[in-house]
Amino acid sequence: MQSVKSGIRNISLAGIIITLGIVYGDIGTSPLYVISAIVRGMHHLETDFILGALSCIIWTLTMQTTIKYIIITLRADNKGEGGIFALFALIRRRYKWAFILAIIGGSAILADGVITPAITVVSAVEGLKILNPGIPVLPIVLLIISGLFIFQQFGTEKIGRSYGPIMLLWFTVLGTIGLVQIFSFPQVLLAFNPYYAYKFLTYYPEGFILLGAIFLCTTGAEALYSDIGHCGANNIRISWIFVKATLILNYLGQGAWVLSNGEAIARATNPFFGIMPHWFLIPGIIIATLAAIIASQALITGSFTIISEAISLNFWPRMRKTYPTYIKGQVYIPGINWFLFINCIIIILLFKESANMEAAYGLAITITMLMTTMLLSMYLRLRRVAGLFILLLLIVYGTIEGSFLIANLNKFMHGGWYAILLATIFSIIMYCMYHARRIRNKFIQFVPVANYMHIIKEMSEDETIPKYATNLVYITRANYADEIESRIIYSIINKQPKRADVYWFVHVDILDEPNTFEYEISEFIPGKMYKIDFRLGFKIEPRINLYFKQVIEDMVANNEIDMLSRYPSLRKHGISADFQFVVIDRIPNHDYDFSAHDKFVITIYQLVRWIGISEVKAFGLDTSNVVIEKVPLITNGYGHKRVITRKVHLDE
Repeated sequence: MQSVKSGIRNISLAGIIITLGIVYGDIGTSPLYVISAIVRGMHHLETDFILGALSCIIWTLTMQTTIKYIIITLRADNKGEGGIFALFALIRRRYKWAFILAIIGGSAILADGVITPAITVVSAVEGLKILNPGIPVLPIVLLIISGLFIFQQFGTEKIGRSYGPIMLLWFTVLGTIGLVQIFSFPQVLLAFNPYYAYKFLTYYPEGFILLGAIFLCTTGAEALYSDIGHCGANNIRISWIFVKATLILNYLGQGAWVLSNGEAIARATNPFFGIMPHWFLIPGIIIATLAAIIASQALITGSFTIISEAISLNFWPRMRKTYPTYIKGQVYIPGINWFLFINCIIIILLFKESANMEAAYGLAITITMLMTTMLLSMYLRLRRVAGLFILLLLIVYGTIEGSFLIANLNKFMHGGWYAILLATIFSIIMYCMYHARRIRNKFIQFVPVANYMHIIKEMSEDETIPKYATNLVYITRANYADEIESRIIYSIINKQPKRADVYWFVHVDILDEPNTFEYEISEFIPGKMYKIDFRLGFKIEPRINLYFKQVIEDMVANNEIDMLSRYPSLRKHGISADFQFVVIDRIPNHDYDFSAHDKFVITIYQLVRWIGISEVKAFGLDTSNVVIEKVPLITNGYGHKRVITRKVHLDE
């Protein structure tokens, strides 16, 4: 599969067509509702008003999408991978506090992504009302959305091959029907002059507020960055030339149609469908619906990827994952799929029409873009880019995105609260998961392995101690090869002396790089005591049981260890040795005097753990061979020490 992926990332006609299907669903379906939202928000129709709105769209696509994302941000790739979490992974060792920006940005993407399938599919299906105003749109939309989410569990390997050609047809249609309308009112070409954008924002009272509607033309820009790993930066850059041209042609065509038909008709009909010839309406609606489904699919699979990365970065509880196809990186997370499905249904039933959804859409994603700008400036600083350029970047895009955010705040009471509520919930979960790990790590004490090697060796040979297992395996958090947790030593020696022929300590280190897969074996006692360090990229699934078996097989093949049973009656028949895993589960000690902040974090952490799966399942361990030992979070030297005194009489 790696060769297929590499082929997609190389510049080619096939790679560009595939890129159209993967990357541009969200931004490519924006013409369905952007001009319609602007027309509904205007006080009265004027030529300069429409020219100003179109000018704002053109320059937003240029400044925000082309310059910020296509030219600058795509360069900030993490070993070929992109997205806000990949960007955070590049800088987290230098800027420890940057996790807050990554959490806020990632949460906002997930929250606004819930609205995307609803608004795109509803906007496309609403085109049927032009043919018959009595057509029940909601049942059709609910049927499409339900089928889309139900189908996720089977993967998109086969139908995904058609996404590129469909989106190529979609963008061709966008550009063609837009170009035809421009001939009827060529004056719309004046919108390329930024003066009209300036006049729109300063002369018309509603101009600044309508920036919230204009911003919808670039909501998919973040996806360009997130999909570097699937398509490659060069394919994205080349295909964007075609995509941007067709989008601008369509927006100009809709503007020309509005100016040609007048205010009453423009308010009554979605300009996107208004510019279609009557004979093309049914094919156009079908193509628009297919494009909306593809855009929704991209957001859903993107959400799976974001959550998967968040799990690896300790922002999210571990969840059950499946891999429905052989396509590298395609993951399905049932819990997230059904959460998105339920929320999409709620949004559709709550807002009913795309016009109402437009009022809720875009607020959260402006926050993501601001977070990306700040993280990007830190990355550029690490790369020793000129400070003046970084300052200019912060000023320009802080002003642009700050203005979009202020304008979008007007949407809060009109439905934007729903996206912000979801983003807040996601942020609290991510913050508490991340910070709880820090709190829990403060309670871990590490001790030198060398201090206990002779004891463990003698235990292994002491037949007066009942044998616990032939191979005893512990999951350890010790980053250094010569250290081990004191709790593991206590479990082996004190809690219940655990005699084994071979002791294994398995450690997993999640790296800042996305696709690294390495392991290292440390031999403490030949034939008796080993440590295996797995070094995994943050996009690699930690299927430790599988990886551990592969390492054992490699060691057996190299005659480094004997894996036949140590029991003579089994060994003579070539029976493999038995394994027993022990996982130390650290639980809060309620008698400990945590701060109010830490109590809140630990409480939320304990609650959200229930939506995830255990460490045993996450590592793919065989539950029949696993013992979970619960130990309290307690250690010396952490938190406040309580000094106990007593009064002593002088005559004692």
